[in-house]
Amino acid sequence: MPARIFFMPKILKAPGMNKCIGCYACMLTCARYNYDSFSPLRSAIQIRTRGGYGSTMVADICRGCLKPDCANACPVDALIPRKGGGVIFKEERCTACRLCIDACPIKVIWFNPEKNNIIVCNHCGLCAKFCPHGCLVMEEKFA
Repeated sequence: MPARIFFMPKILKAPGMNKCIGCYACMLTCARYNYDSFSPLRSAIQIRTRGGYGSTMVADICRGCLKPDCANACPVDALIPRKGGGVIFKEERCTACRLCIDACPIKVIWFNPEKNNIIVCNHCGLCAKFCPHGCLVMEEKFA
């Protein structure tokens, strides 16, 4: 009988932001593949400058909470806690109440007025895969 292999779900991390040049490849990839948009504003990851002349870039991303406040705030179970952290978004259940946006402690859930629902990271890893400078990685999160 073959050995069973168990994979721990991974979450997005941004340890290499000191290498980020603001090309927005991660944002464009996320917007296109997850939200059917060509706008970087329709991305679950947002890259911005910290401010100042010599500043580095910062990634506003979901931290993959093990007990996500956003899911607890959702009255229709459109956000389901995901094994290993973060949430699974059930688009068909979303009523656009925006309670999850207010509940997110780091404010990384955005509203999509075109689809009248939210934009939230699903930790798919496409942004990390398409980052040309290796700024983003997918890591296992241990409880």
